[in-house]
Amino acid sequence: MDIRVGYRIEIGTIQAVPGILLLDPHRSRQADFVSEPNPRAVSIADGGEVPVEEYTDGFGNLCRRLVIPAGGAIFTNDMVVRDSGLPDQFDQTAAETWPPDLPPDVIEYILPSRYCEVDELSATAWVLFGSFAPGWNRVQQICNYVNAQIRFDYQCARSTRTAAQAMSERVGVCRDFTHLAIALCRAMNIPARYCNGFLGDIGVPPDPAPMDYNAWFEAYLGGTWWTFDARHNMPRIGRILVARGRDAADIPMVHTFGPHILNRFEVITEEVALKVT
Repeated sequence: MDIRVGYRIEIGTIQAVPGILLLDPHRSRQADFVSEPNPRAVSIADGGEVPVEEYTDGFGNLCRRLVIPAGGAIFTNDMVVRDSGLPDQFDQTAAETWPPDLPPDVIEYILPSRYCEVDELSATAWVLFGSFAPGWNRVQQICNYVNAQIRFDYQCARSTRTAAQAMSERVGVCRDFTHLAIALCRAMNIPARYCNGFLGDIGVPPDPAPMDYNAWFEAYLGGTWWTFDARHNMPRIGRILVARGRDAADIPMVHTFGPHILNRFEVITEEVALKVT
C-alpha cells in the first residue's frame, strides 16, 4: 500500500533562534519512497526559503539544522511512502540476551536516560515482572501493564513528565506510555529504544482523537529489534519511522536553542486510495 505522510508546523519567534528538525521519514525507509521528500522551511516574515543543513546524528537519524529567523518559520512536507501493508511482526519465542552477551552498540539501551529512571523503577519492575517467562512474553506483559496503568489524555500532556512520574500520575500521552514501558524493560535488563513517526488509523476504526504522529518502542530480543506499542497494545499497519533514540530527549521533532511558540501543528498520515482504470 501507499501512504501519504506530511506535516505543516508553524513556529513563532521574537528573534533569530537556532534549531534542529527531526521531522521526515528515516533513511532506512528511503527505498520505499514513491515520491521524493520535499521538506521546506519558509520564513513567516518575508516568505523566503530558510537555509537548512542536513546531517546524520549518532543514532542514525536524519536531522536538519537551521536558524529560524525573527518572526518564525513554516515547516512543510508532503510525500508518499510504500508500505508492506502488514501489521507489526512478532515472534513469541524471541529470547532475552544476557547483558554480558549484548553487542556493544546495544548496551546503552539498558541504561537510565533522561526520561527513563531505570534505577528508580528497578525494584518495582522485578516485583511486577520477575515471575513471568522471560523474552517476548515478559515484554508483552510490561506493555499490558502500562496500557492498563496509564489513562490517555491529550489535555494532560507535559513535556517534562518522566517514566516514574507517569507511573505515579497514571495519565499521559503516547510518549509517556512509551517511556514507562522502556524503563521497565531496561530494569529487567531488556534493551529498549524510543521511536517516533507517522502512524495513521489504517486497518483500525478511526480514532476520535487522531494519532497521526506517535511514539512506540523497540525491544532487543533474540538478536533482533522488535516493535512494541504500549499505547495501542496491538499490532498496527503503516508505521513510518522518523527517528530512534534512548528517549524523547534524543529525538524531539523541533528543538530550538531559545524560546519559540508553536502556532500550528498538522500531521497527515493516510492510505492513498488505488485508482480504478
